[in-house]
Amino acid sequence: MTLDLADLQQRLRAFAAARQWQPYHTPKNLAMALVVEAAELVEIFQWKTPQESQALDEATRVHLGEEIADVLLYLIQIADHTKVDLKRAVGRKLVKNAKKHPP
Repeated sequence: MTLDLADLQQRLRAFAAARQWQPYHTPKNLAMALVVEAAELVEIFQWKTPQESQALDEATRVHLGEEIADVLLYLIQIADHTKVDLKRAVGRKLVKNAKKHPP
């Protein structure tokens, strides 16, 4: 699957509409849900040593992928609902970071 942001935003809109979730998908609620999902992502690594965090078993790696996807999907929805152009925002941020942190 190619990661087409516009297509993904449309699919997420359709998914929410089919379940009549639009009234709940406000930027505030989506940001709060994002934090919950980010906490679930962090929980996977809680109490692991740095070495253990780099040597996950397959089941944990699958679970990690699910949590990463949840975080990404909420970020995409927040951008969609606030009319932030993700490609442009990421491009600008990469340029800004390169200037801030030169090699």
